[in-house]
Amino acid sequence: MFTATLLTNPVARGLDPALVENLRNAWGGGDALWLAPDEAAEFALPIMPGNSWDVWDDLQNQGVDLVVQPAQNRRKKMLLADMDSTMIQQECIDELADEAGVGAHVASITARAMNGELNFESALLERVGLLRDLPESVIAHVLATRITYMPGGAMLVKTMKAQGAYAALVSGGFTAFTALVAAELGFDENRANTLLVADGRLTGDVARPILGKAAKVAALDDITARLGIAPADVLAVGDGANDLGMLSRAGAGVALHAKPAVQAECNIRINHGDLTALLYIQGYARSEFVI
Repeated sequence: MFTATLLTNPVARGLDPALVENLRNAWGGGDALWLAPDEAAEFALPIMPGNSWDVWDDLQNQGVDLVVQPAQNRRKKMLLADMDSTMIQQECIDELADEAGVGAHVASITARAMNGELNFESALLERVGLLRDLPESVIAHVLATRITYMPGGAMLVKTMKAQGAYAALVSGGFTAFTALVAAELGFDENRANTLLVADGRLTGDVARPILGKAAKVAALDDITARLGIAPADVLAVGDGANDLGMLSRAGAGVALHAKPAVQAECNIRINHGDLTALLYIQGYARSEFVI
């Protein structure tokens, strides 16, 4: 059995009941269950529809996300999340670079690295090198004035944890950011790269080993082994090429507002919903969300 979930941006709330019914009838699905009025609905399917991606593409033009996945084991026991452009709306290294006067240059490198056009580790070292001699105090300034949270993130973490799930934040960014973001959103642990500092200024380097694509997969394996659960019990979310390893290894890998190269490799793609979409695809109704 499979489950089809349709959802839209929670601010727009533009999911047409007629659209849901028409698709359900066309695919021979079960009765529609509304998870949130005008925002999210699901129905059961006996088989995976052969035209699901064609329908997905059509619905994208209508501002609707569609996810079709196996019905079994949808509610996950662990959340593994990227930070930059996933749990927060910025790329922390780009914000630091802007303070250093090299924002546009670094942002262009970041975009290429996240789309898989550049080696992540090499691109990280190149960008961090451009931050050399930046006062360490700039980190606190950026955190206080430039970082905003992705809508729905706190509800996602709190709701899953209320059901006994474990939440880990794993980033190719920096511990100075993940520590605060993890604490603010309620994550159980966080892993990231450490910016090196000497005499109150950034040295232009990071501690080794560098946390990149392979380290995110290792984090998934380490944490699930420690918790006594399987990768199939994990919901992973990210947007960049360095997330692809963990997204493919997790039971449910979500490309959230992701780069084109990342979306192409993922079966769950959310482009219109916010982070609460990750609750809807697990079958949570809005009435079950923990605020």
